[in-house]
Amino acid sequence: MLNEAVMPFLNGEPETAKLISRDHVNATMGFEGSAISVEKPAKSIHRMLSSSGNPTMTNLAAIFSALKSTMKVDIQAHCVSVA
Repeated sequence: MLNEAVMPFLNGEPETAKLISRDHVNATMGFEGSAISVEKPAKSIHRMLSSSGNPTMTNLAAIFSALKSTMKVDIQAHCVSVA
């Protein structure tokens, strides 16, 4: 599920990625738990991940890092060259 949240960001679909990320945060650590990890108010995280939210890359990285830590997984990106 974390991969489903990250891939749309990498593929230029931020609205989809934010909504999937919001659902993922809610289903795993919750907004209060993420607020502690990200050091932002829970309401701010909820707004960032709403369809009209505009999170910074720093905030997104912090949210993904918190999710990775909670789930004990790693995210790796691989570049594929297109000819």
